[in-house]
Amino acid sequence: MKIIIKISFFLFCIQALSSQAQFRVMTFNIRMDTPSDGINQWKNRKEHCAELILFHQADIVGAQEAFIHQIHDLKMNLEDYQWIGKGRDDGKEEGEFSPLFYNQTKFELKEFDTFWLSETCEKVSFGWDAACRRVVTWGHFIEKSTGKDFYAFNTHFDHQGEVARRNSASLIIDKIQEIAGDKPAILLGDFNATPDQEPIQIILNSENPHHLMDSEKISKQGHYGPYSTFTGFVKEQEGRHIDYVFVKNGVEVLQHAAHSEQWENRYPSDHFPVSALVKIP
Repeated sequence: MKIIIKISFFLFCIQALSSQAQFRVMTFNIRMDTPSDGINQWKNRKEHCAELILFHQADIVGAQEAFIHQIHDLKMNLEDYQWIGKGRDDGKEEGEFSPLFYNQTKFELKEFDTFWLSETCEKVSFGWDAACRRVVTWGHFIEKSTGKDFYAFNTHFDHQGEVARRNSASLIIDKIQEIAGDKPAILLGDFNATPDQEPIQIILNSENPHHLMDSEKISKQGHYGPYSTFTGFVKEQEGRHIDYVFVKNGVEVLQHAAHSEQWENRYPSDHFPVSALVKIP
């Protein structure tokens, strides 16, 4: 009888732990591969980007400014990860991606797609006054240890078009609601906007029943690391807090951080990656 009780208690503990599984999500603008970056060009940084992801055990990573060969370089160093996404310029492999990497040992991918931040979001297109085509990559995942499902979205708002950023914020709220419904959802990205600017205010507007929350503001352990997220490969630049992790529909945030590691006094990118430790309800 005692053995049965001990086994039952052990199984109960395992079930309790698995029902509360947590994982880390990260947004990481890895900076495009361009010779004009000199010593900071991609070939000198690619291993460090992968090392940072692995060290912080980021299980879902939304990258920005990634060309297809950069994605392949990361995948080579992230053995347990798969990725999803489309090139923004042709819907295949041309131009920058906003890919989602995911740890396939922890998650099963149910479905995925890409849409464009534009008035014709289902096809390759420019949006409003944007200087570049911009996309959102999304995936529907099952957490293997708990069987719980959630949606992850990754994007990169335009760096020039003010109308594009504003309209992209409204569009992405509507699309997340359309795709994820009442399921837990996580939005990762470089939004090229600071917290006081209109695109972020639109996303966070509590008067909209479909709004999202800034994971930094609801993190149980607060924020760790630099506040601004853009460095230009030099240093934290004051007033450049532009990379975010947003959540909705009950996603619990345990930690929030911006990661400022250096190798030989050089950063792995011109942005600090931002991560959040989350738990799915």
